[in-house]
Amino acid sequence: MSNNQDTIGRTLGVTIALCFVCAVIVATAAVSLRPLQQANVVDDMNRNILQAAGIFDESRSIREQFEESVEAKVIDLRTGKYVDMDPATYNQRAASKDAEMSEVLADDPAGIKRQEYFSLVYLVSKDGSLDKVILPVRGYGLWSTLYGFIALESDLNTVAGLGFYEHGETPGLGGEVDNPRWKALWPGKQVRNGDELALTVLKGKAEPGPKQQYQVDGLSGATLTTAGIDRFVRFWLGERGFATYLENLKNGEA
Repeated sequence: MSNNQDTIGRTLGVTIALCFVCAVIVATAAVSLRPLQQANVVDDMNRNILQAAGIFDESRSIREQFEESVEAKVIDLRTGKYVDMDPATYNQRAASKDAEMSEVLADDPAGIKRQEYFSLVYLVSKDGSLDKVILPVRGYGLWSTLYGFIALESDLNTVAGLGFYEHGETPGLGGEVDNPRWKALWPGKQVRNGDELALTVLKGKAEPGPKQQYQVDGLSGATLTTAGIDRFVRFWLGERGFATYLENLKNGEA
């Protein structure tokens, strides 16, 4: 009887020791790989910014391209002016959930619930002059919040590109936001017609005519995702989003 008990005790002891060793190995690996994972997250974000601006070169290092071409800044969305905050350490997504750094939206067409007071913006210069500005946008589609960027040309009214780096929309339907053919519809579209915010994502296809320059075809079979994108893109380009900043930037007052 005692031999059986000794065997069971030894087995339990070996099992516990093995579990402990495995836990230490996993924890050590997680800690040691964390800097690499964080660097990959940053690289993926920067790649999406470069792609939205239409300046991504697959043959070159993402980090090198970003540092060479893009300047990140932080603005106060309430005033549309730059603030003295470090863009490298400002976590915009965390700020949107912080009661001291954001506000609850009573009228919430984008479906984001809270809006942060400060936002990152990304500037691309060419020959010493502004070439493009890239703005972060987000909002609810059908199943998820879509996170992405919209880039504007130097006139601050012509779309240079749009892309999403995170979403959970249905593959083949709302997931077609990742389709290069749909993203190719955005460059050249106009944001405003005079003082009117005119850029619209339609439920169907744009009809030839004067309004076509302000219209983007919707996603086939994804009406609710399309409607969500229309609402939140207009929200971020409107008065509660980046409109004041873009006006200040145009007038040299940002």
